[in-house]
Amino acid sequence: MKSRKPNQFSPLWAPDRHADRRPVLLARNRILSAFRNWFDTEGFVPVEAAILQVSPGNEAHLHGFATELVGPDRSSAPRYLHTSPEFAMKRLLAAGEVRIVDFARVFRNRERGPLHAPEFTMVEWYRAGEPYEAIMADTAALLALAAEKAGATMLTYRERSADPFAEPERLTVAEAFDRFAGIDLLATIGETGDRAALAAAAATAGIRVAEDDNWSDIFSRILVEKIEQNLGLGRPTILYEYPVIEAALARQHPDNRRIAERFELYACGVELANGFRELTDADEQRRRFTAEMDEKERVHGERYPLDEDFLAALATMPDASGVALGFDRLVMLATGAPHIDLVQWTPVVAPGAETTS
Repeated sequence: MKSRKPNQFSPLWAPDRHADRRPVLLARNRILSAFRNWFDTEGFVPVEAAILQVSPGNEAHLHGFATELVGPDRSSAPRYLHTSPEFAMKRLLAAGEVRIVDFARVFRNRERGPLHAPEFTMVEWYRAGEPYEAIMADTAALLALAAEKAGATMLTYRERSADPFAEPERLTVAEAFDRFAGIDLLATIGETGDRAALAAAAATAGIRVAEDDNWSDIFSRILVEKIEQNLGLGRPTILYEYPVIEAALARQHPDNRRIAERFELYACGVELANGFRELTDADEQRRRFTAEMDEKERVHGERYPLDEDFLAALATMPDASGVALGFDRLVMLATGAPHIDLVQWTPVVAPGAETTS
């Protein structure tokens, strides 16, 4: 009896399927090694943030994995797998560290798709006392390094390409909304977002708006439907100066309180990195987190606790800039892989697919 030839429905551990993707996994290892050397040369101290946290993060649409911490006396307390090492790393900045990096395993529930996995690698780093333009430059350098180690001259995804060695285009969020959607975004922002104004602009641009959508929902829909696919084509794009409503952990811009010092790096229409000049006002951070959790409860019927120890550390943290880069996504673009599972050595198996991937 002949054995069935492994195909796309075979598990990733099937020898033929593993052999097909092994060159991509070895490229991943080369990129990872090169990144570690780059950070060492730049004077960064590698750290390892604890994965178990009091809160997985306090953003409305970010979902954590819940667990329980049980002591020797059988007393217990709720804990979460972190969605980012951010809270722990900022404690280290408060303790006096100046340049730190973590190659962190992070966990995000309710996320699955070609670009999303429930467990993935995030490279997160901070520069105390340096502007966020410095970490913008870091991300561009690492983009080029990843391509070099993968032997790629271009980054590619779904028939889109970007030159990783080219200077990134810098585009404000307001400029992007005007260019790709014909929307004057800043005209819809006052002390808070003007929902009616943005809804009207979205409708004119052909974007469907639901009755219960708030300003942020409409903003996100325009970003996804009209803008992101146009970013990072030909060369990378740094999208920056986000509305402060969309930057829960970033400082307000010193010259315009409607926007924040936040940026995202795009290539081939794919978001790769999210960075800030960090907010260090603990009272303002508490207010923003509470607002985010109120929104999470409204939409998803749940909320996460605030990490009081993190907020206490934030009050003493120095001025700093930080960024989180999706390592798996970058490996995808550098190797031309179409799905995030293909660049992970042992990806999490989807529910109902325990024997296949």
